[in-house]
Amino acid sequence: MTGVQLTNGVKAGWLVAGAVYVICLLVYACERSPEQVSTPRSATVQVSREAARAGEPALRPTRDERPVIVAFGNSLTAGLGVPIEESYPAQLQRRLDQLGYRYRVVNAGVSGDTTAGAVRRVDWVLNSKPSIVIVEFGGNDGLRGLDLAQTRANLDQVIHRLKGAGVTVVLAGMKLPPNYGKEYATRFQDLYPELARTYGVTLIPFFLEGVAATASLNQADGIHPTGEGYRVIVESLVTTLKPLLTKPSPARS
Repeated sequence: MTGVQLTNGVKAGWLVAGAVYVICLLVYACERSPEQVSTPRSATVQVSREAARAGEPALRPTRDERPVIVAFGNSLTAGLGVPIEESYPAQLQRRLDQLGYRYRVVNAGVSGDTTAGAVRRVDWVLNSKPSIVIVEFGGNDGLRGLDLAQTRANLDQVIHRLKGAGVTVVLAGMKLPPNYGKEYATRFQDLYPELARTYGVTLIPFFLEGVAATASLNQADGIHPTGEGYRVIVESLVTTLKPLLTKPSPARS
């Protein structure tokens, strides 16, 4: 992975993980049934993959009046391979609760989704009236070797539409394994800071920072974090989010 020191074992895994992961994603996206996506101790969200991609409303009515943070992304957001309570949106909800921040985190992750899918789902995300949207997309585009000009255009459209609706956007940057070629990997990585500068949005330089190079924090595929890996991600994410959040109430004992 560009800019990341890999152990010998993990580096070897990353060299083959891309191709294996692409095949798995294609099979997974075609065969996986609608899934239950939830945020423990808050509202439950039933997400149908087909409905979400078609932009159809899929959020159950709720009386929860807390500001909404939508975790908008692919399998890294959905929590592929870990119990839903260990996904990063669920852990983020618990961490914010512990710190006294009154927000409701909605998991809008769909495994296998690309930036094109993100464009189709923007209206669905806006139906939840979010205050903040964490945009985590592009990894599947890169792993499939898709045209980076189109990836950029899709992310541009997503951010433009969210910002136009008055939403605070946090853009999660990604990197590719080293076997995708230096030029392609560099251009891919550079998309994120360029878009962040263009739109003046908060950037997470690398969503998997501190996790991607550590075998114990990743599942067997070498790409998806374990529950502990997501905990590391959430601690970093909370630091990024704090300047964007309203002052917390006194922390719970």
